[in-house]
Amino acid sequence: MELRHLITFKTIVEKGGFKRAAESLDYSQSSVTVHVKELEEELGKPLFDRIGRKVFLTNYGRQFHPYAVKIADLYKEATEIMQIDDKPKGNLVLGVTEIFSQYRIPSLLLEYKKRYPDVNLSLRSLENKEISAALKNGQIDLAFVLERNDWFDKELTIEKLKEESVVLTYPVNQENVENTILVTEETCSYKSMMETYVQENQIEVKNTLNFSSLEAIKQCVISGLGFSILPYFSVEKELATKQIQGENIQLNHTGNTTFIAYHKNKQLSPAIKSMISLMKEHRLHWDE
Repeated sequence: MELRHLITFKTIVEKGGFKRAAESLDYSQSSVTVHVKELEEELGKPLFDRIGRKVFLTNYGRQFHPYAVKIADLYKEATEIMQIDDKPKGNLVLGVTEIFSQYRIPSLLLEYKKRYPDVNLSLRSLENKEISAALKNGQIDLAFVLERNDWFDKELTIEKLKEESVVLTYPVNQENVENTILVTEETCSYKSMMETYVQENQIEVKNTLNFSSLEAIKQCVISGLGFSILPYFSVEKELATKQIQGENIQLNHTGNTTFIAYHKNKQLSPAIKSMISLMKEHRLHWDE
């Protein structure tokens, strides 16, 4: 039994005829006639008496009418509820690489909570090497990632937000730091950038210090421990206040980009869609 047949039947009764029902439903009159015929054949009972140009419900039609109304009304109610359900709510687990725990994400989360208070938002700070697995096994719904420009994973949908500038940073007092480089985890692209820079400039490195975060590296550059390559947005204030020195560099290999990523088979809830939309809105102001 097709829903459209029930709606047509209900509308004929409400409008008092086939022609008016056709006009109301934006059908041809012949389509309305076909709907009724198919419904009568399925029920095995006549629903209308056709007397001249007028139609009247048969006894079977009068018995069937309240059920048709109930089904049609339930359908309308269900579709209205689904439309209301488009409002962002429920759980959203956002995974971010370490650097974004201090930059960009705090203001983004504050704005998101103001706009969508019904969303239960959780944040997980992950290493770059953990992001793909966390998306694939469902530990996080969406990722905000700083990765190489050529980052790719066939199981993920990856959207580019912004290609990032990188800065060679060094202490204001450069004594005894030339041969000490500060780097991060093996899978972080900034480590490979630093190694490429050293190789291209034929720098003899005597000390390599490894850190778990870019923020820790920045603080060590400020303290005079060594030099490193960092994303510009993470040292913008320190450069402006001359806590550190720096220069934009171009390396002979791929740079870094901020990405949004989620599993390619992920059903994007209103909460996820609204977060993606807000991220794209915020990126317009990142250089201000």
